[in-house]
Amino acid sequence: MLDKVRKYIIENRLIENGDKILVALSGGPDSVCLLHILARLRSEFNLKLGAIHINHLLRGEEALEDENYTKDLCRALEVENYIERIDIATIAAKEGQSIELAGREERYKAFNKIKEKFSYDKIAVAHNSNDQAETILMRLMRGSGLDGLTGIKAKREDGIIRPILCLNRNEIEKYCEDYKLNPRIDKSNYEKIYNRNKVRLDILPYMKENFNDDIIDTLNRMAFLLQKDNEYLEEVAEMAYNKYCEEKNDAIIVSKKLFEEEKEAIITRVLKRGFKKISNSHKNFEMKHIVDIIELSKLGTNKEIHLTNGIIVQNVYGDIIFRQRKSKNEKIKDKEIYIKKEELINQFEFDNYKIDMQIINKKNNIEFSNNDLIKFFDYDKIEEGIIVRYRKDGDKMVPIGMKGTKKLKDIFINLKIPKESRDIIPIVCFDEKIAWVVDVKVSEQFKVTSNTKQILKITFKERV
Repeated sequence: MLDKVRKYIIENRLIENGDKILVALSGGPDSVCLLHILARLRSEFNLKLGAIHINHLLRGEEALEDENYTKDLCRALEVENYIERIDIATIAAKEGQSIELAGREERYKAFNKIKEKFSYDKIAVAHNSNDQAETILMRLMRGSGLDGLTGIKAKREDGIIRPILCLNRNEIEKYCEDYKLNPRIDKSNYEKIYNRNKVRLDILPYMKENFNDDIIDTLNRMAFLLQKDNEYLEEVAEMAYNKYCEEKNDAIIVSKKLFEEEKEAIITRVLKRGFKKISNSHKNFEMKHIVDIIELSKLGTNKEIHLTNGIIVQNVYGDIIFRQRKSKNEKIKDKEIYIKKEELINQFEFDNYKIDMQIINKKNNIEFSNNDLIKFFDYDKIEEGIIVRYRKDGDKMVPIGMKGTKKLKDIFINLKIPKESRDIIPIVCFDEKIAWVVDVKVSEQFKVTSNTKQILKITFKERV
């Protein structure tokens, strides 16, 4: 079995000579087998080993016994040992998460904390081929795409490695028995309160008994083949991302040519990359979001949708732009620009916009645009100056075609403008009166009439 793991490590380039590796050690058969094998390979690869045990404080005396077992094992193997105690139940309740999800997130936080603090190169975790089969089935039932069905990877870009992914559970248990390691058994692994346990204890045994006696190896082989196909598609997607996407000013601009020139399999992967880069995570990003973005690309300019992780996606003249929604803590309401009438600036910037202002004599021929980001106003009705700002509490305006004022809040509600968008819509004011809520509504008070002599043309452009 040592030869099998050694071969797997070398073929997948999991370990380099002289690596300092932190092993995630629960005390169960999988992690104990992993640590013991790496300890045997230590001199061959010139490794420096450490092990971290997380006590979730869920199982009382049993959890304390697990903790003590890992201390004794590390002492026997001459491995540096780290213990972290985390109150998972409290964290899960506070975050509104399942114990399972909260436990996983907190474990990896702790792993990375120790990795950084003590300068480990990699974190070794003890997933095996049974875990791989369980993961594939669970993702299949959730409707995952090709990437999800490739299963667990032997190594990740963040330094996570899985040296015993090539071993099945029976092999691991036999190894522990042969070397009299006496690993701890977590009884919760046999409780059918978690979906993964139901797959492990019910679904896979049923499939093995009734359909395919070799189901574990079959699913692992499928994952391996799909990984090869997916790696090729990801390489093509990387080239497409570099060709069609530009990272600029905290935004990612996806050229409309992507949607015109590439197949949907590549479009999907490029959009996933854009989301991941702007949010630093692919968490909660689903196929329905891809469909929404593709539909957005077919709509008119300045339409937008709001995704998970605080991401806004906009259509700007056919290009798709990813950007982070402004934090609630940012005081964007305080941001404003004031320009005196006699000191009119032709071009300036306001947040993510470039603004052009031009005074036009009405005697000239003027082409009035239907573009929602270009508007025309009676310049002579402005007395003192122009203000560009965001909305404030109590804002009112006289919408075009009306005589009385209307609350801006009510206008937003009537037009079904999302709450998340309302604070980031620029507003143009003349002498404190709202003249234009950009891309939403203009005012009756400053409209161009037959008596207008000078026209102020204002153009907003996305600064990307």
